[in-house]
Amino acid sequence: MSSFRKALKSRQRNHHERSQPIARERLGLLEKKKDYKLRADDYNKKQKTLLALRKKALDKNPDEFYFKMINSQLKDGVHTCTKEKWYELVTDEQKKLMTTQDIRYVEMKRVSEANKIEQLKGSLHLLDVSSKEKNSHTFFVDTKKEVQSFDLTKHLNTVPQLVDRVYNRPTVATLQDKSILGNVEPQSQITLSRKRKLQYKILAQRIQREKDLLVVSQKLQTRKDLMDKRQKIKVKKETKKAAAIYKFQTRRKR
Repeated sequence: MSSFRKALKSRQRNHHERSQPIARERLGLLEKKKDYKLRADDYNKKQKTLLALRKKALDKNPDEFYFKMINSQLKDGVHTCTKEKWYELVTDEQKKLMTTQDIRYVEMKRVSEANKIEQLKGSLHLLDVSSKEKNSHTFFVDTKKEVQSFDLTKHLNTVPQLVDRVYNRPTVATLQDKSILGNVEPQSQITLSRKRKLQYKILAQRIQREKDLLVVSQKLQTRKDLMDKRQKIKVKKETKKAAAIYKFQTRRKR
């Protein structure tokens, strides 16, 4: 019973490590055992690493060759790989598709986007696209005096606000019949214009997505073709916007 009483945690005194003596305060904190252990473990780890590297250098074959010897060079004291890695030639979205999906899925999504693009083009007609080439309309008159006094608004029989339009340019008579001469651009037309701009924005996004899917499909097909054991020559390097182009040795098929 007495031995158990001596072993009780409540009756034991807390152990306190001594601090740095006043005469040695200029040397900083006194190193404890846990600090020494961390320092000793780090020193031993470094010594083992140096020993392993020394052994690897001694056992190295002088006739050994690997491709990184010619694909890397020393720049400012740092080894730099001159040959770009495959993951540096693809975007993050391309990497996700190429590592998680196959070429059939990518091609299916690309065809779906192409069909939606054709539907949008058929409904919008691309009449007021800024990038579209502007058509020219030539008017012929009889004399030079008529050229100087030519009035496009009067000739087209419309209002000045609608002269610059290439579509939906009603005449004055039509505007009078519809009773909208005083309000050429009503709120409904502004709303339709905003919806049209939104549709053009969606169309541009779908066109860009279809191009990205085409690039991913081409890259996947190129990697599939490279599994062939035929002799091949690289014609064009791979980039983030285009797949690599290889020229394969012709094979006679039976």
